[in-house]
Amino acid sequence: MFIETEGTPNPATLKFLPGRAVMGSGTADFAAADAAERSPLASALFALPGVARVFLGSDFVTVTKSDAISWQALKPQVLGAVMEHFVAGRPVIAGAAEPAAEEDVSDEDAEIAAQIKELLDTRVRPAVAGDGGDIVFRGYRDGVVKLHMQGSCSGCPSSRATLKHGIENMLRYYVPEVIAVEQVDL
Repeated sequence: MFIETEGTPNPATLKFLPGRAVMGSGTADFAAADAAERSPLASALFALPGVARVFLGSDFVTVTKSDAISWQALKPQVLGAVMEHFVAGRPVIAGAAEPAAEEDVSDEDAEIAAQIKELLDTRVRPAVAGDGGDIVFRGYRDGVVKLHMQGSCSGCPSSRATLKHGIENMLRYYVPEVIAVEQVDL
């Protein structure tokens, strides 16, 4: 099994491509080891010293390291853990999927929210996934779009610029009702 590795805009994060489906559809973001109990793959990665976050995408795994370890030391361990997991045929996620988080959208804003989600799904998410992350719509009220950054985007030095200058400008152009974009945590 050959696993490709790509850098991301976040220097603390690398994207690992095992050449097969990881999640298939949907994503899973684990910000800490105790949150990864439902994922044998994420749990195996958190068992490695220095792993701070694991994000599972459709066909990739994104790992964020702590400052205490270098990629030179950690990368071979991550490659080994990912390879061992897939060669053993273990599931990526065990049990039922977690329910989706509630979206904060008023009934009168449902049509605008649908436009925003369509733009995010077609124009933003593919680009963000290319960098090893994801962006999730969390709500729209009073002209403010609330988004949650995951994977390599979470904690990335350029994520604020991406939100404000990239995503906010694009949404304001296509959906005049949008006045701002804010990052929210779960």
